[in-house]
Amino acid sequence: MKTQRSSRIAAHAQRGFSLIEILIVVALIAVIAGMVANQVFGGQDKAKYKLAQTDITSLSAKVGQFEMDVGDLPQRLEDLISSPGNAKGWLGPYIKEGSLKDPWNTPYEYRVSGRSFTITSYGADKKPGGAGVDADITNE
Repeated sequence: MKTQRSSRIAAHAQRGFSLIEILIVVALIAVIAGMVANQVFGGQDKAKYKLAQTDITSLSAKVGQFEMDVGDLPQRLEDLISSPGNAKGWLGPYIKEGSLKDPWNTPYEYRVSGRSFTITSYGADKKPGGAGVDADITNE
């Protein structure tokens, strides 16, 4: 009699989860995974945007340093890496070679107008304009 009762208790204990319980757990895991993925991947573009802002600030300072040494603005950002032939007083390199691309692997745009200059990154979408992480980033 004890073995029959023990086997019924053991069979009842091994019953497992119902299909609905399993589906609910899978759905909850999917929702949580979606929220985490959105935070991780959305956060990457925000971090890249902030890095581009920092890079542009640094590049602007290096352009200023070039101007102090040479007496004129560089005509291209590449002049910060290697001396243009006519640059007396050039004390560079002012930046490393890989510093001329934004975090989205697009070259920074550099424009000189008289005694002023603009350095621009077009953001995550790589197009002029935009909002959020797609907005243009400049030194102005």
